[in-house]
Amino acid sequence: MKIAIPVEEKSLDSPVCVSFGRTPYFLFYQTDCREADFTDNAAAESQGGAGIKAAQVLLDGKAEALLTIRCGENAAEVLNAAGVKLYRTQYLTARQNINAFERDELGPLTEIHAGLHHHGENA
Repeated sequence: MKIAIPVEEKSLDSPVCVSFGRTPYFLFYQTDCREADFTDNAAAESQGGAGIKAAQVLLDGKAEALLTIRCGENAAEVLNAAGVKLYRTQYLTARQNINAFERDELGPLTEIHAGLHHHGENA
């Protein structure tokens, strides 16, 4: 299975990035052959729609699962529509979360946030 994780650095020992859409990098990890590959997140500097653009990076990379701290509703809709499974990370580093995923210890990501779509606007 090919999984994706938003990370702060291009390292398996990198901390998982708290922001899915604005993460600097995505780690793509193939569980069957234990291969890791890192991709720059072109959406990180987007003015808007970073979550949807980041979700497209995962789809382009053929990710089948996302391990993340949190995810916005628009990105989650795109990923769910494509059949990508969402899991909540439990540990600090990508490596720790990969190991937990392989041991079937990570639960589904069920708390999807509204995102920052109206940040700074008056309601």
